[in-house]
Amino acid sequence: MGLSTHVLDTMNGCPAAGMAIALYSTDGDQATLIKRLVLNHDGRTDGPLFDNDSLRTGTYRLTFDVAAYFKARGVQLPEPNFLDRVSLDFGIAHADQHYHVPLLVSPWSYSTYRGS
Repeated sequence: MGLSTHVLDTMNGCPAAGMAIALYSTDGDQATLIKRLVLNHDGRTDGPLFDNDSLRTGTYRLTFDVAAYFKARGVQLPEPNFLDRVSLDFGIAHADQHYHVPLLVSPWSYSTYRGS
């Protein structure tokens, strides 16, 4: 099961295909890049961010390049953008469980939750 994410573009009512994301491990104020990815046609990564064997307890950050995604779709954004990158800091307490971190996003707002 591991760790997964999914992004939905609530402005256009579709998956956020082509959005760039980055996954970091965190330790206090320190963040270490683990991987960078681009979301597929369904607004998901092609595989899990971590599979069952590589998921570890600890703290992590997912960063979503929201402004670049909306600009690429032709959305006129103010300068500076209201949202540039959205960073979600979260913890993995049970490495034997699946953690899904979805993002619902527009140029003006976002929400997340622990999905299944």
